[in-house]
Amino acid sequence: MEEGVVNEILQGPLRDVFDSKQLITDVSGSGNNWAVGHKTYGCQYRERIVEKLRTTAEHCDCLQCFFVIHSMGGGTGSGLGTFVLNVLEEEFPEVYRFVTSVYPSREDDVITSPYNSVLAMKELSEHADCVLPIENESLFDIVSKINQMTKCGKLGSSVKQASLVTSGGIKTTKEKPFDSMNNIVANLLLNLTSSARFEGSLNMDLNEITMNLVPFPRLHYLVSSLTPLYTLADVNVPSRRLKPLLNFVPWNQEGWKTGLCSVPPVGHSHSLLALANNTCVKPTFLELKERFLRLYKKKAHLHHYLHTDGMEQSCFSEALSSLSDLIEDYNQLDATNSAPAIDPPRLKIAM
Repeated sequence: MEEGVVNEILQGPLRDVFDSKQLITDVSGSGNNWAVGHKTYGCQYRERIVEKLRTTAEHCDCLQCFFVIHSMGGGTGSGLGTFVLNVLEEEFPEVYRFVTSVYPSREDDVITSPYNSVLAMKELSEHADCVLPIENESLFDIVSKINQMTKCGKLGSSVKQASLVTSGGIKTTKEKPFDSMNNIVANLLLNLTSSARFEGSLNMDLNEITMNLVPFPRLHYLVSSLTPLYTLADVNVPSRRLKPLLNFVPWNQEGWKTGLCSVPPVGHSHSLLALANNTCVKPTFLELKERFLRLYKKKAHLHHYLHTDGMEQSCFSEALSSLSDLIEDYNQLDATNSAPAIDPPRLKIAM
C-alpha cells in the first residue's frame, strides 16, 4: 500500500511490465499489522480491487487461474494479500487460486511477523487451492552455501557466472544477497508458468498441478526444487529415473505429473522444476507456531491489532487453532506412512 515503493518500481527497469492503470496504492503502508491490511485497507479498497480484477479477467481469452504472490511477515502482504484471496473466492468461485507465499526467517526484522504469518496461514488454508511456500531462510542458506563453496574452490569452473545465484558474479559482501535470492524465486515462477507462455510436447496448466498434487483440500502446501542454480552438472537425472527413488503413499503410487516445455530459461540448455506435496513443510509450520506462542503468551503487541476496527482477540486463537489442526493433519500422514500399507482416514483429514 506504500505509494513510494510502487513508484520506485515504475521508475525502474521493470516499469514497462506493469499497467499503471491497474495499480492501487495508498500513502502509507500497513505498519507491519495484518489487521490494518486485512480489516482496514481490505474494506476500504474492496470495490476498487474487484473493478481491477474484472477488468483484467475480461481481457483473458481463457482464464486459467488467479496467481497470487505475497509476503507473510509484513502487514500489507499478509493482510491485504489474503483479503484479495477471499475476494477472488467470492467473485470468481469457479476459478482456481494458486498462491506463492514468502515466509519470514527467524532473524526477521519485523517483530510482529509471527502474528502476521499465522493470521495469514488461516486464510491460506481455507481459501487457497494451492500454496507454494518460499522460505527466506532457505534461500539465504542456498546462496550462502554456494558462496562458501566458491571461496573454498570446491565448485571450480562449474560455476556459471551469469547463473540464477551469481547474477553476474558471486557476491562476497556481508549483506543479505537479496538479488540472488529473488532471482531463484523469479526463475522458479518462470518455470512454473512456462507452459502457459510457450509451446511444448507435454504442456500442462496450473489447474492440473492442483488436481494432481492436492489429495486433501487443506493439505495444499507444495515443496519446490529447482535446477540448475549454478551449474549444468546437476540436471543429468531425467524425471523417469527419479520416480523409483521417491517414497509414494501406498494409496497413490501414480501421483506423478510431467510437463515439458520446448523453451529453456535464458542462458541454459535445459532446466527442471519439481513440485512435491509431502510432509517436509511441517517443520516450518512448527517453528512458526513456536514463534507465535512466544509472543502470544506474553500478549506482546496485541494492542496494536485490537485497536483496529473489526479485529478481536478471538482472531488470534482461531488462527492458532487452524495452524495446530494443520500440523496435526501432517502428523497423521507421517504416522500413516510409517505404518503398514493401509488406506488412511481420508475423510477425517479432509475435514
